[in-house]
Amino acid sequence: MSLVSHNENKPFTVADRTTLSDRLRAPPDHPRRRHVQKFELRKDITAKYGLQSTGVTTWEQAGRPFQHHQSDERIEVSTMKLHKCAMAVLLSLGAALNAQSSTTWVIGPFTRPATGNPVIMSRPEATFVDPILKLPAHWESSHTFNPAAIVRDQKVYVLYRAEDNSGTRQIGMHTSRLGLAQSSDGIHFTRLKEPVFYPTDDDQKAREWPGGVEDPRIVESKDGTYVMTYTQWNRETYSVGIATSTDLKHWTKHGPAFLTAEDGKYAQLRYKSAGIVTRLDPIQGRLFAAKIEGQYWMYWGEGVIHLANSVDLIHWTPLVGTSGVPMELLRPRSGHFDSTFPETGPPPVLTDRGIVVLYNGKNAAINGDPEMGAGAYAAGEALFDAQDPTHLLAQTLRPVLKPELSYEKTGQYAAGTTFAEGLVFFRGKWFLYFGCADSFVAVATAPALNVSGNASRQRATPGHSHR
Repeated sequence: MSLVSHNENKPFTVADRTTLSDRLRAPPDHPRRRHVQKFELRKDITAKYGLQSTGVTTWEQAGRPFQHHQSDERIEVSTMKLHKCAMAVLLSLGAALNAQSSTTWVIGPFTRPATGNPVIMSRPEATFVDPILKLPAHWESSHTFNPAAIVRDQKVYVLYRAEDNSGTRQIGMHTSRLGLAQSSDGIHFTRLKEPVFYPTDDDQKAREWPGGVEDPRIVESKDGTYVMTYTQWNRETYSVGIATSTDLKHWTKHGPAFLTAEDGKYAQLRYKSAGIVTRLDPIQGRLFAAKIEGQYWMYWGEGVIHLANSVDLIHWTPLVGTSGVPMELLRPRSGHFDSTFPETGPPPVLTDRGIVVLYNGKNAAINGDPEMGAGAYAAGEALFDAQDPTHLLAQTLRPVLKPELSYEKTGQYAAGTTFAEGLVFFRGKWFLYFGCADSFVAVATAPALNVSGNASRQRATPGHSHR
């Protein structure tokens, strides 16, 4: 296939290819980042990352948004800035592209089980001796929500945020700790009596007391180590903390993710909500932290979603633009469910179509989604380029999960939330765990579509709509 380089008079050659690191170092308006139109089959990606090829052609896009319609599905994508020589290639591929659903990259559709939700609720009777107060604490008496999830020993384990009855009765003013629950079917859980992760007299106490530890996401590395990102909250400021474990019960805290980046440049930064990119292993059938170009990647942030990378899963560095501040990759969209405050959801998944990022969006009171209430949180999905994780390819126009049932709209956040934070592949399908109204934990499931690459031999028939 003839490709086009940024030099209009010169065909694209192998010598013109740049590495991911080269492209990320280039300014956003540099030809390497914005003006190289490439049309290439995903064979290079699928071969490199062991994913199943779908034969879908992708392109780098720039310009204003456009909408592509296929049946009842709609997806917002960036307009392609095409060279005339490349237009013929696009037209020749049109029939092949139209033969496939435009949202085959989306993980879904998600449906709630007929029974079992909420899967985790508060337990006023549960107590443990708090190591700071040296007194019994009713550690999950108020609310249980915003869960992380991982598969271990053929079971689903959920780490969930639990609020006690201390402080004032308003969001964020109780002390939060993390409980651990396990399930053999992904729906019915057995919980430990005491929390497994909490503020204590350690070197992170100043960052975590009295607010606590909140909103975990968790991934597994290939050596069997579990890496958790979570919010450190002392009721004054907050940051993303990193912790590791080999058994999900005993944890080592490593402090803020960006603490040492660029000689302490981000030591005072307020940031939260971080998901490390994963990939579904075809042999073991579960998600592991994924390396792209020799590095791990983490989408993070609320209000705007950013990106960071790491070589060890513990020490992270934000990617910055030409202005020297963290790059803004995904912003609010007027008139949509994410019209204000998009926020990173569960760990993203590297697939043969790109990096699928599930994220949470808050509906604005003005110029929001008219089908949702003001302030409601719903989950959507975005697709980023696997060769350039900063490059947004597509977003769902509508949420893939939104508050609909009573327990999703009844609690301490009455506007309603389906706040997604935990995603696992279990028994041949996806299980998405989410917080409901900042009060409960629930689950929804989805079939294993071809978005999962080569990860599942038990592939369901692709759906033609999503909620």
